[in-house]
Amino acid sequence: MGTEKRARQKELHRSRLEAAQKEAQNQAKKRTVVNVSLLALVAVLAAGAFVFFGKDDEKSSKAASASDKTAQSTSSTPVSETVETTVATSLPEAQDVGCPAADGSSERVAQFTKAPAMCIDPAKNYTAKVTTNQGEFTIALDAKKAPKTVNNFVTLARYHYFDGLIFHRIIKDFMFQGGDPTGTGSGGPGYDFEDELPQQGDYEKYSVAMANSGPDTNGSQFFVITGPSGVSLPPSYSLFGKVTDGTDVADKIGLTATAQGDRPLEDVVMTSVIITES
Repeated sequence: MGTEKRARQKELHRSRLEAAQKEAQNQAKKRTVVNVSLLALVAVLAAGAFVFFGKDDEKSSKAASASDKTAQSTSSTPVSETVETTVATSLPEAQDVGCPAADGSSERVAQFTKAPAMCIDPAKNYTAKVTTNQGEFTIALDAKKAPKTVNNFVTLARYHYFDGLIFHRIIKDFMFQGGDPTGTGSGGPGYDFEDELPQQGDYEKYSVAMANSGPDTNGSQFFVITGPSGVSLPPSYSLFGKVTDGTDVADKIGLTATAQGDRPLEDVVMTSVIITES
């Protein structure tokens, strides 16, 4: 009996030891999952901080993870079936063109081989009437302080580049941003051009500036400041105009509801951008 009792005790001890080892392994697995989840969360937040103030760099976006690309390129349902958007993830072949017709009669160009030549007269006054599916607003363009940037914007507009594109990023009390033909935040016209930076404190509510992914990486993405977070930006973004009419429309766009992050739940579409000069 003594031998059998000792055997049962040894078996019970072995069973308890195995159970304790399994529990320790399970807890270790749980800690690993939690740590991986926390690391993933930190990575997402870091990525969000990078894209918060400017455009996503097209070269960097190609090296991003598949999950990040999916999050960036999620498309929204158009607000109106009568509004046709031209947002696409694949762009047409780039074209080598000269200056567009001032009367707006040039055919649409969606990609370019190089930055445009100087097509405006910096001594003249230029305005841009931006018509959206939420209303119209007018931008007074400052060709004297930012001739290259205004020339770029005017040239793109006269080639109907912006027609049908969306404001893909909207952040309350900060800004709304558009001008990307892919609608993802990583697209552009096919070229970059130099900065024309303002002084500290020059940004105001309704200022219009270029988004970028670093020095001298301006393309076609621009943003309109709608609140104090935008006004307090560092002078790292080329300032080239200000909304002078239709500020109520700009405010309305700036309050558009967004999904997780800053992607609008419904597309805010630029149906046309018409340039006038005097």
